[in-house]
Amino acid sequence: MDKVKEMLASAGGSIVLAIVVSVVGFLLIKCVMRALRKLKSLEKLDQTMTRFVLNFINWLLYIMLIIGVIDILGVPMAQVIAVLASAGVAVGLALQGALSNLAGGILLMILRPFNVGDYVDASGASGVVHAINLFYTVIITIDNKRITVPNGSLMNSNVVDYTAEPLRRVDLVFSCAKSEKPSEIQKCILDAVNTSQYALKDPAPFAHISGGTNEAMEFTVRAWCKTENYWDLYFELNQSIVEAFAAKGVQTPALRVVNDKA
Repeated sequence: MDKVKEMLASAGGSIVLAIVVSVVGFLLIKCVMRALRKLKSLEKLDQTMTRFVLNFINWLLYIMLIIGVIDILGVPMAQVIAVLASAGVAVGLALQGALSNLAGGILLMILRPFNVGDYVDASGASGVVHAINLFYTVIITIDNKRITVPNGSLMNSNVVDYTAEPLRRVDLVFSCAKSEKPSEIQKCILDAVNTSQYALKDPAPFAHISGGTNEAMEFTVRAWCKTENYWDLYFELNQSIVEAFAAKGVQTPALRVVNDKA
């Protein structure tokens, strides 16, 4: 106990200074990060890159604070580096998955397969990308569930981005009795499509026989729209074409969806 008291007495000033530096450094980091979030220069970057840059700076500042506190306590930096190197090897072996996610997060920032706000289908999760962090990506489903996906698995899987392109195509299949005239059914469908405010004239809508059975003919309908209007056109065509069939007295119309991906 006497030796402990002597050590504390000799190192007391360093310990107090280290505590003060830790508290002040913690508060300064909070202030710096708050100020960075208000910078107008960061507003020029998109939301994905802004969050990544802020997270990286936050981690870097804390690492610098920890190194500074260790130096104040009088621990030789050569020994600290040696210990960190040894610990890094052990931690690296134990946290291979976490390091894979970190590498995946960095690659996501560089390759940019999708951005915050995009609707994606990846690693078994479908929804709007809410945040891309260093280790994981947060996806919000259409029924408002939060899914956390490791970045490592995202970089090793197929990613479908439904909102990356400005235009999308709605594909539907309708059927009618084989006794109907194909040209009249085609005209009926195209007339219904052309009345939609969401369907684009270029590329032109498409309606042709694509198959059938002994009792029915199947017509494939394709119409292009702006990406943000996909679901509006999708549901509108379902209703307007069925109503057009009923108005024309088309026999046994039945709707079957072949593409209900978001």
